[in-house]
Amino acid sequence: MKADDRNHLARGPVATRLPAQDLDRARRFYSEQLGLEPVDERPGGLLYRCGGAEFVLFRSAGASPGTFTQMAWVVDGIETVVAELKRRGVVFEEVDVPGLRTRDGIAEIEGNYPSKGARGERGAWFRDSEGNMLGIGEPVV
Repeated sequence: MKADDRNHLARGPVATRLPAQDLDRARRFYSEQLGLEPVDERPGGLLYRCGGAEFVLFRSAGASPGTFTQMAWVVDGIETVVAELKRRGVVFEEVDVPGLRTRDGIAEIEGNYPSKGARGERGAWFRDSEGNMLGIGEPVV
């Protein structure tokens, strides 16, 4: 048996799970502000698909502290995406810490992973209705 045959996790797709204290409120936010609709649902959970990946909003008594990015989308034309989401009522985080500062909701980020073939990234962050921190990134080539 080859080593690759034993590494089931490396071959399996990854899916994000985001807690929602109020699943109906979360569904409205994702629909009205982000333009996303669940592709499937079960009691206590909503399944979404974006660009070949999945994420689930699940009813939870707990909540994320919202102090870190829990999920992010890679987009082309970040200014256009941010402007559209702002038009829909999404509020973007303003960040001003050493090494990271947003301007009009978008930060210029130095460096990127060599395998991505980019020299940097532009990023923006916002919270969903449940306090989960979400991000948008555009590679800078």
